[in-house]
Amino acid sequence: MDTGTHVVMGIAIGGLATLDPSVSGNPAMVQAVMAGAIIGSQVPDSDTILKLKNNASYIRHHRGVTHSIPAWFIWPTVITLMLAMMIPGISLITLWLWTFLAVFLHVFVDIFNAYGTKAFAPFKQKWMALGIINIFDPFIFSAHIVAILFWRYGFDPGWTFLTMFGVIAVYYVWRVMEQRKVRRMFKSYHPDATHIFTSPTFRWSQWHVVVRTAKKLYVAQVRKGKVNYFETYPFEPIPDHPIINAARKDKNLASFLSFSPTYRWEIHREKEGYMVKFVDLRYRSKGYYPFIAIVKLDEDHEITGSYTGWIYNTDTLQRKLTVATG
Repeated sequence: MDTGTHVVMGIAIGGLATLDPSVSGNPAMVQAVMAGAIIGSQVPDSDTILKLKNNASYIRHHRGVTHSIPAWFIWPTVITLMLAMMIPGISLITLWLWTFLAVFLHVFVDIFNAYGTKAFAPFKQKWMALGIINIFDPFIFSAHIVAILFWRYGFDPGWTFLTMFGVIAVYYVWRVMEQRKVRRMFKSYHPDATHIFTSPTFRWSQWHVVVRTAKKLYVAQVRKGKVNYFETYPFEPIPDHPIINAARKDKNLASFLSFSPTYRWEIHREKEGYMVKFVDLRYRSKGYYPFIAIVKLDEDHEITGSYTGWIYNTDTLQRKLTVATG
């Protein structure tokens, strides 16, 4: 989920903790648990700092080790020890448990969007991306804001947030059912489909879909139960080709391939060499595929520049290519 949603989730967990007598009966514990919950709901995304290094490192490692199984336990321990030094006389076990809940819930909800996370690393390195909830979901965020306002105007925080989490749980079940309807619909249209990738949008009734068969890739949209096909491409696995093989040594392309499950590739002949381009088909926007990886090579197949990331218009793409080959 987005940063704002994780913040309000931390506040909600801190409010929910007031149902615990060992928290509500001690003002210091209320303060510590609220701090632990807010920090715990944010800290798995501390790897966002990798953006300062480069896109390749960010794409390859974001939601990786910081969301992995060992991190579920390391983060609460670090946060609990840190808060214990600042707030004396608190129950370390209670604080650790509520902070663990905040960390775990952060990782859990991240699994439901199309970006996903390596939640089960190091035991399972595959990205878990269910494609059910948008990275920013207006309903989930609004539910938290409404519950916080109820708390602000005198309602009991514990019961208020418990009710809110119950409503959101029902919402998640409904979204799972809606995704299954979409998948069944496309499976009926393409019984030979090997993969069906769904990406939710801000609108409940609208989904981006990529269907892969042994021979074709179909890019489509579902809106209010109606299917609209945008493009159809031949499904072409990455070939054993000297130019492609040379490009795959590049860190930007390697990061793209570690993240993207469905894409197209192209080789373009240029004046001074070649350009290899990979496009993620899941994120079609206004007739454009913004998530790409590009590698420039000279006549000897030596890499001269590369880029991976989100590009939303041709002018920006040209600027990035100029930097990549500069």
